[in-house]
Amino acid sequence: MPPSAASVPGQGLAVAAESLYLANLLVAPGLAFLAIAWLRSRHPEAAPLARCHLDQAFFVSLWGGILLVVASSVFVALGGLAWKWTWVVVILYFTMVHSTLILFGALGLAKAMAGKPYAYPLIGPRCG
Repeated sequence: MPPSAASVPGQGLAVAAESLYLANLLVAPGLAFLAIAWLRSRHPEAAPLARCHLDQAFFVSLWGGILLVVASSVFVALGGLAWKWTWVVVILYFTMVHSTLILFGALGLAKAMAGKPYAYPLIGPRCG
């Protein structure tokens, strides 16, 4: 009989990391990222499942934030603040990328709750 999800070592920490990742995107940007960084530094020898989810939440938050800020800044620099199409492109880009990051975060949280590792596509480091 397979072990229950509650018996997977590091599962609570993995769920906390993924929950903070979503909080960083949805309710407390910056503050939740600092909490992820604090958790990651506080648990250097975490169980493999927890380490996987902590690393994913930290690095994807970092890369996602950089990606959103840099791309939006480039669009504004190229189009100028006064051109209406600049804002259309910035808002569309931000909405699409931000929504995708939220979707992947929900998948990561579901995997953490199931006691399984998860690697975000493209910008997430590999677990293991």
